[in-house]
Amino acid sequence: MKKIAVLTSGGDAPGMNAAIRAVVRYGIDKGLKVMGVRRGYAGLINGEIFEMTRHSVSDIIHRGGTILKTARCEEMKTEEGRKKAVNVLNVFGIDGLIIIGGDGSFKGAQVLSKLGVATIGLPGTIDNDLAYTDVTIGFDTALNTVLDAINKIRDTSSSHERVSVVEVMGRNCGDIALYSSIAGGAEKVIIPEKGYDLNDLCKTILEGKRRGKLHNLVILAEGVGGAKELASKVEEITGIESRATVLGHIQRGGHPSSFDRILASRLGARAVDLLIEGKSSRVVGRRDGAIIDMDIDEALSMKSEVNEELYELSRILSY
Repeated sequence: MKKIAVLTSGGDAPGMNAAIRAVVRYGIDKGLKVMGVRRGYAGLINGEIFEMTRHSVSDIIHRGGTILKTARCEEMKTEEGRKKAVNVLNVFGIDGLIIIGGDGSFKGAQVLSKLGVATIGLPGTIDNDLAYTDVTIGFDTALNTVLDAINKIRDTSSSHERVSVVEVMGRNCGDIALYSSIAGGAEKVIIPEKGYDLNDLCKTILEGKRRGKLHNLVILAEGVGGAKELASKVEEITGIESRATVLGHIQRGGHPSSFDRILASRLGARAVDLLIEGKSSRVVGRRDGAIIDMDIDEALSMKSEVNEELYELSRILSY
């Protein structure tokens, strides 16, 4: 293993830059030449590859987004596109590839590994929807962004005695919604894994008003439905003024938290070590506080499940 490359793919996540920095500097320290791939798999197919130095990653650990940029790549889903990617790696003499992204990015790594490319995946996604790891790079920062927004929304919601329905990201995983509902003191959390009953929700809101609650905060995961539609239904049934807030891509931006910076740094270093050890088709993650690695096929076959203990805790604490 003499030359490796790193790319970021899929949706960006705070902490990706910290991971890139770790791969580059740790790799150079181990005597490797490290190449950067711009614009994910699309850039790989198009040969957008350049050598990275220690200076290349200076002053980036605190920045959100990814300096390597990211892009969706439909061509990578085709046999021809995959062959192009392998040919480009061979042309540049790259022995191993580190991919930072979510499940879609990992599927690309999975395919490349079967075509003879040594690949290691780093979990970079705010959704926290990769079951093999307790936490993904970017989740903690996104959670704190949501919490900051919730705190501000509660202030105005209390002043007007409104119901606030806040829609958060996460695709089909409700972790951002669930964790932020507990940290933000929400009256109700609605996640794809559990669904909800509209009448039960409205009953909870009306009971809270009778107990003297000045506001009601409902956290809605995007995989369940739209906040505006739900707020309209709640207002129609309860008669309480209801407002919807869709936080959107603000959750992907901002300075990564210290947790995400450290996690990304540790995972990046482990990925380099695995390539040096001659391993491939692996993903790295964090479980019970320890950095682990696992076969990519096994990791992608695992199903993400809601934390039942946290879900029940959220219900109990909301009263």
